[in-house]
Amino acid sequence: MLQQTTVAAVTKYFLAFTRRWPTVHDLAAAPEDEILAAWAGLGYYARARNLIKCARKVSADLNGNFPDTESALRDLPGIGQYTSAAVAAIAFDRKATVLDGNVERVMARLHAETDPLPGSKETLRGFAAELTPDTRPGDYAQAVMDLGATICTPRKPACALCPWRPSCKGYESGIADTLPRKTPKATKPTRRGVAWVVVDSQGSILTERRPDKGLLGGMLAVPTSEWSENPPLGPPPVVGDYVDIGEVRHTFTHFHLILDVKRLDLKETVDAHVPLLAAAAQMPTVFSKVCKLARG
Repeated sequence: MLQQTTVAAVTKYFLAFTRRWPTVHDLAAAPEDEILAAWAGLGYYARARNLIKCARKVSADLNGNFPDTESALRDLPGIGQYTSAAVAAIAFDRKATVLDGNVERVMARLHAETDPLPGSKETLRGFAAELTPDTRPGDYAQAVMDLGATICTPRKPACALCPWRPSCKGYESGIADTLPRKTPKATKPTRRGVAWVVVDSQGSILTERRPDKGLLGGMLAVPTSEWSENPPLGPPPVVGDYVDIGEVRHTFTHFHLILDVKRLDLKETVDAHVPLLAAAAQMPTVFSKVCKLARG
């Protein structure tokens, strides 16, 4: 959950997950739809699908026991270089170089590394590896991550409070707050689409399950057209006189999305519905916004 998401946003989800599925066996046995619904709002839904795959592999193949080395951890679904190092160090006290965004920032400032990310990533990893101790590597990793999160912050770092200030080359050079430098990102394209909100006589809306592969794979959604810079409208899920009720804007990692929302009110009931009042809580943020707009 903490990959690409803040602790503040994750806390309530983590507590809810561990109350509902207290062991890896419980999580592995849970229906995928329930897990994805509980994840709704955290974003980056490939992480949720990998979480499910990982839990099932650990439960079925490893008798519920997680591997305790970086290389073995990396064989699990969804676990890459950063996560394997963090788990190995923090959970199993293995010497491992943990490099997240906070650690990158601390290393860049400590060594006054002016080459921009992502090109300088391996250089920063080398700096971090040199400082990683043989004893209590997990405590050290958490300390450096916390240093970056609370003192060596992206803007206005609290250098006066920093225990590493005397040896910080970035502070000595007066450039700490400009580091790490980053290669400018390409401008995100804007895609458009149409979202069709079909409301039946019971106040429920027509829903669909997105394809397992691709963006928001496997998640509950309202029907939409294709998302592209110039999307073909395509047929709506139900024929009728739709009313334009506004637009929803949402930003994904690689593009901005604008959905024109159209509503159709039916006099009969239709299968595969979710109550409109409850739909927003069960869907990813972009569709939650659509449902909230439809509720008015």
